[in-house]
Amino acid sequence: MDWMISQKMNTEHMSTFLGQVSAAHPEDFIVMVLDGASSHKAKDLQRPENIRLVGLPPYSPELNPQEHVWDELWEKEFPNRVFNDLDAVIRQLQSGLPRL
Repeated sequence: MDWMISQKMNTEHMSTFLGQVSAAHPEDFIVMVLDGASSHKAKDLQRPENIRLVGLPPYSPELNPQEHVWDELWEKEFPNRVFNDLDAVIRQLQSGLPRL
């Protein structure tokens, strides 16, 4: 599983993430399913040759496989937890994501 934690999501960060995934899997052809976020379909988005982006229809979160990842992450890493600040949440994400 490939992931990146970012303070904001924009075309630049999405391009960086796609480059990270492409570099981690140079011999693979990757089909990535995305929702309709503007950073996923911007004209300036840099799409590596080995990645194909497939957009979901509008208003269909049940089709987004990422939603299941968040459910699993929430259940395993964040049950009955209260955090003092956003940095603590980010630290928990950084330690929990590799365990998935």
